[in-house]
Amino acid sequence: MDEFKNTIIRFLKKEANVENIELEVPPTQEMGDYAFPCFMLAKELKKSPNEIALELSKRFKPDNLISEAKAIGPYLNFFVNKIKIAQEIIKEVLRQKDKYGSNYAGRGKKILVEHTSINPNASPHVGRARNALIGDSIVRILRFQGYKIEVHYFVNDVGKQIAMLVLGAEGKKNIDFKDLLSIYIEINKKIEENPELEKKALELLNKLEKGDKAIKNNFEKIVNTCVKGQIKILSELGIKYDFFDYESKYLWGKKTDETLKRLERTGKLFIDGFNRWVMDQKGYELGMKVPVLVLTRGDGTSLYPLRDIAYNLDKLKKCDNIVILGEDQKLYQEQMATVLKELELKPPRVVHYSFVLLQEGKMSTRKGNVVLLEDFMKEAVGKASEELKKRYKKIDEKAAKTIAYGAIKYGILKVSPEKNVVFEWKQALSFEGETGPYIQYAYARISSILNKNKKFNQKADLSLLKEREEIELIKLLHNFPELIAKATNELRPHLIATYIYSLAQKFNEYYHMHQILKAEKSVKDARILLISSVKQVIKNGLNLLGIDVLERM
Repeated sequence: MDEFKNTIIRFLKKEANVENIELEVPPTQEMGDYAFPCFMLAKELKKSPNEIALELSKRFKPDNLISEAKAIGPYLNFFVNKIKIAQEIIKEVLRQKDKYGSNYAGRGKKILVEHTSINPNASPHVGRARNALIGDSIVRILRFQGYKIEVHYFVNDVGKQIAMLVLGAEGKKNIDFKDLLSIYIEINKKIEENPELEKKALELLNKLEKGDKAIKNNFEKIVNTCVKGQIKILSELGIKYDFFDYESKYLWGKKTDETLKRLERTGKLFIDGFNRWVMDQKGYELGMKVPVLVLTRGDGTSLYPLRDIAYNLDKLKKCDNIVILGEDQKLYQEQMATVLKELELKPPRVVHYSFVLLQEGKMSTRKGNVVLLEDFMKEAVGKASEELKKRYKKIDEKAAKTIAYGAIKYGILKVSPEKNVVFEWKQALSFEGETGPYIQYAYARISSILNKNKKFNQKADLSLLKEREEIELIKLLHNFPELIAKATNELRPHLIATYIYSLAQKFNEYYHMHQILKAEKSVKDARILLISSVKQVIKNGLNLLGIDVLERM
């Protein structure tokens, strides 16, 4: 919490005897910087909120941080010392640089984050990329706050979808990554036309679990081809993983048998009428007609939930866990949480996200109704290259990728996780409006100004920053650490995306309204320090979204 707020809170605790204080931000700058609603004191003091606000305002003594406390209706509004806040904030940003915004809340703490975990059955589509992008941003935010992070990717290499892919690949030679999507679509169509084929896929799974070496080899080849292809695409976006955890480990290592024995001790495990091991989940209000979690098939082979429980047991031995999952996994994850609670374990914290939709509806790998992430990336790079060619008569491939990938990431991360992202090529790749390229361009514009004025007074008089737009920029810079703390606590990267767009937008307004390089020398130097701070905070915010900056655009 910043020292300006601390001063206000200390005053309210002393004079109003209030413990849980939540300050608000007034709707306009003329009404102050912070506001305290006095409604909560009315009943206890038996006075109107307006009277209370007026009385408290008379008791307040201005200091070098808060210049005034003013009663405005039922609110007590506080005005910060603009000169002091400018000096404090700009000095802090330029001192801390890449670290500005961190409160180091995670120092000495460890968290395991599992994200992406795409089925290894095809090239990922844009919808699947949302998991990876949200997960990667959360990892960056937590590391920024000082947490030691392990990033895990759970590879479902023994599931039914992989069995179908293995079945579809029978008789085909020299299969590479690009072939897998068409094979997967083709086998799904064949199974729709002839449901008996599904039994063959289940037979493959049965043989796999019994250790058939030839089948095991076929599964491994397909999975390795797919995982390598997927990781190559995601690494191009700067997304990295510390560990790849293969589901098959929990099969071959007999971890599933050990897990069943451990679940038996809860008294909730039983064999149902289909000869399957199931977990009784009555009493947990999961909204299910039959409140059980099925763990095995009738032939004794394990299902994904059993292997997932075994995996969670391993992960939770290390530290607290976070997992990123689609909203279609909500019920399943609630079931998983109840199992872990039965085992007296703390379930992972889950970030659920909604889907990336085409204008005609939801994407589906099985139906082939997808926009592949790889194709989207190429299209974005092409669009960025065209824009650069228009401006500079030449194409810088590195710059084009930086702009393109920034557009993709920002377009997805700016939307709060619970909302759908409606996928539109034109909007996502636009260089105007609330987009990645718009923010990158604001950064590049500041770089250009600074390059034209490398010599300036590092100890410029910041009290000269009196314009309304300057005060608004300083307040935004001041709010950055608190915004990062909120995004960390709530695991919501979109808060950062929204903030840096506001900062870039506010800078552009300022740039068009006020001279910087042509201002009088002392004012110019103060403004150079201000925009240097804005540049640093834009960079810090973009880094937390996994978006690179450009010095020239």
